[in-house]
Amino acid sequence: MNISAYRKQLVEIGQRMYARRFVAANDGNLSVRLDDRRILITPTGVSKGFMRVEDMVIMDLDGKVISHNGRPSSEAMMHVDIYLQRPDVRSVCHAHPPYTTAFAVAGLAMDACVMPEVIFTLGSVPLAEYATPGTEEVYLSLRPHIRQYDAVLLANHGVVTVGQTIEQAYFKMETVEHAAKIHVIAQQLGGVKPLSAEQVERLLEMRKNAGISATASCKADE
Repeated sequence: MNISAYRKQLVEIGQRMYARRFVAANDGNLSVRLDDRRILITPTGVSKGFMRVEDMVIMDLDGKVISHNGRPSSEAMMHVDIYLQRPDVRSVCHAHPPYTTAFAVAGLAMDACVMPEVIFTLGSVPLAEYATPGTEEVYLSLRPHIRQYDAVLLANHGVVTVGQTIEQAYFKMETVEHAAKIHVIAQQLGGVKPLSAEQVERLLEMRKNAGISATASCKADE
């Protein structure tokens, strides 16, 4: 895929995030890895729902801006560090979907073995320690988790998801938010019942057979 196509993809996914209210105002950021040295990232100070293809910024993995059509997201170095920690990752998505972010604000990881789809797709969604947005603290807090997980909550902040494509990373964001919403509603109905250890083991075997890491740290019912 050429750079022009990637630019269009970032615009489209940004519009989806805005339409789904995963972001407000100028929140959130997206990127794709172009090659071993360059990434394409969304600009700072622009609503994800109203970006243009020419707004996208090219930068290298040292943090140097290569294109001169704007400034990259203030979280650009978080994206860079994720690519350095995860050579298999080709795209990063960061947003503040309400139910997921509520977990992060409450200081709760999404680590209960509740929904088969989440266990199969993500295993678990850990919580990184609080870090001041836009600083190196963010990616340092992510490092212990992003090496093993494709979705990580940022305490009092939001969530980061990664994937082979920007659409895949975005779909993982949808999965996490959908699960968080169901979890909250289930609590209101009387409580959440985790799957049993045996049920989780079967899902992990399915993950393994599908070529996905069989590791999961979610908490099963005893």
